[in-house]
Formats: sequence, structure tokens, C-alpha cells
Amino acid sequence: MMDCAPPERGTARRTGKSTMKIVDLSHVMNVHTPGWVGYAGNKMYYAQNLQTVRIVAQRIDTALHVGTHFDGAMHATDNPTGDMAHLPMDYLVNRGVVVDISKHMHDWAVITPEIIESSGADIREGDILILHTGWHKHYEGQPQQDLVRYFCYHPGPNLDTLAWMMKKKIKWWGMDTGSCDHAMNTSIRFMRPDLAEEFTKKHGKTPGEFFGTFEFKHKRSGRTVRDNVFPFHTWAFQEGLLHAENIGGDIELMLNKRCLIGAFPWRYEGLESCPCRILCFEDAGDSVEAIGDAARAILPPR
Repeated sequence: MMDCAPPERGTARRTGKSTMKIVDLSHVMNVHTPGWVGYAGNKMYYAQNLQTVRIVAQRIDTALHVGTHFDGAMHATDNPTGDMAHLPMDYLVNRGVVVDISKHMHDWAVITPEIIESSGADIREGDILILHTGWHKHYEGQPQQDLVRYFCYHPGPNLDTLAWMMKKKIKWWGMDTGSCDHAMNTSIRFMRPDLAEEFTKKHGKTPGEFFGTFEFKHKRSGRTVRDNVFPFHTWAFQEGLLHAENIGGDIELMLNKRCLIGAFPWRYEGLESCPCRILCFEDAGDSVEAIGDAARAILPPR
């Protein structure tokens, strides 16, 4: 009989071999997992069961923006190759850093480049960047669960941070919040006018006045796009700066650490976004290379 017992602690040290360590930054999903504001959650049910057909089969009906998930460019642009199947593995998995900015965070805090750089983390050009705000503690199932605070009061970056990320050539990034745009720089300001009014009283400006407008050139048509909401979706996605949302899990084990970071959505053509596992790998080597057409996301013409 094969011995499946785990190795004793310290075995790797005794043999002189190094051990790659894996930390999961993903929230667990279940029927209580909340969708983003205005989105349905998920539904799981039994299509077959053991007592009638000898095998269990389940079905899940879900939005793609539920739980820890990766947003593809298709989610906010009309780029037909911005789907999950066109993301190569050495884009999804590469070197990066988890940056702890939680001491600066509070309800509706604005994340600036100065806050990120003051963390002392070793942030390098071309990194995958994960920002730890501490907001994951308010997610479903957590000891400090507060879904209104989690989705509607969470911090987020300003336009200076978008410019800083593009200059830094950040590969992709993510946060432990419901959106990678500031809560009041999303459509929540329209869906929850009571909270927009609260924000206005606190800051002396409406959310629209506070965050301002932005404009960029549409990549295909050259049209000038002017908007005042979701810059880290519309503008950033067009430039290839994608992100992951609802990061959590054991993120606190990785604060201000460099490591190999990987997001693992489905390889599904035409999928605009996808729930995924996000993992950190310590002691995993210094470089990443995708081998083969599948890993490099090279798809045959249809």
C-alpha cells in the first residue's frame, strides 16, 4: 500500500532540498458568496444524485464577478481578443509583490502612488502588484463581515495611481476589495444615492466632482472617450492593465514579500472575466517562461 502520509517537518532541510511554499489569496466560494453591487450571487444545485443514478452531478449558475475573480479586457472594452483564453500563462503567473497599505486605509480612502511607495515594499518594473488594504476582513464569512462596508465604502486608487502603474509597466494588479476602482468612482454612486450624499457631506464635493473626469483615445476608432467613472476598467483595460478583485484568503502571510504570483482562470474562449484561484509561490525560482501554444495563449484562427 502506498504511504500517503505527509513528510515530517524539516525533511527538506535535512536532505538539502528547498521547498516551494504556496499561499492561497482566494476567498472560499459557496451559495452565500455575494455578487458585486447589482449583480446576482451564485446558485448551486444537484442535477443528479447518488441514490438514483449512482453518481453525483451539480450545476452552478453564477455571474463571473463573484468571489475572487480576474477581469478580462472584454469586461470594459470592445477588444475581441480580451478574453480569458487570450491571456498567456507567463502573463498570469509571474514575479510580483504583495504591498501592505492597510495602515493608511479607512472608509473611502484614496490610494495614491505615495501611499504605495511608502510601504517599503520592493516594487519593480513589470511586476504583478497586489494591494492589501485590510478590507478582506469585511467579506462574507469573515469575523468582521460587513458587506455594505466591504462593497460600498472600500478604498480605491486615483488617476495619479493609474498613471503610476502604467509608467511602472505593472503586468496586472489586484486588491482585497469589491472593485479595483474606488467604491464612489463606480456606478455605486448612482445605485446608492444615499451613500453618494453621505460622501458629499464628508468631502464637500459630490463623487463626480471629487474624482473628476478623464479622457483617452479609443484604440480602434480614435474616438476621444470622456468619462467620470470606472477609469481602472475602461481606460486601464484598453491599455492592457487588467486586475483581479475580491482577493483575500491568507493574504496577510505575504505582506511586503516578493514572490511568484499566479491567477488561474478558465481557459475559455469568449469569456469576459472569470472566478479564479490566486496563489503566491515562495522559493519558486527567478524567472517564468510559458512553453507551448496553449500556455502562450496562441489560438488557431476560426
